[in-house]
Amino acid sequence: MEKIPMTRAGFTALDDELKTLRTVDRPAVIRDIAEARSHGDLSENAEYHAARERQSFIEGRIRELESVIGRAEVVDPSRFSGAIKFGATVTLVDEHSNEEHTYQIVGEVEANIENGLLNIRSPLARALIGRDEGDSVEVRTPGGEKSYEILNVRFV
Repeated sequence: MEKIPMTRAGFTALDDELKTLRTVDRPAVIRDIAEARSHGDLSENAEYHAARERQSFIEGRIRELESVIGRAEVVDPSRFSGAIKFGATVTLVDEHSNEEHTYQIVGEVEANIENGLLNIRSPLARALIGRDEGDSVEVRTPGGEKSYEILNVRFV
């Protein structure tokens, strides 16, 4: 079984979601199904079918989270220093537009580019791994070639 690297924050978020699904969402959908059943004929009962569909989603998500959490390898980036590696928080400047971006390199399941969490398997993260402050990197993206200078590397 392949281990899934993630930060402590990513692990905690997934664990919290799992607890909510088990203790809040699952019991709520069971109540919704019971109430919909009490309305009679199930073949034409839209509430019943919607609740069953929601239940199916919840159960699938619970299984998925249990699998991910069971294979999680929590990495503490604060133990690291030096060149960029998993968990690093990196500040970059786009060499063409001078826009600054800050990303933390995280595991695939916790990645969220809008929140600055960069998937370790993304082209940008792969280009950054092993580099240091002051280095320039060239990255082929769907929008074309990009050049970045690494301004800062932190491990928090």
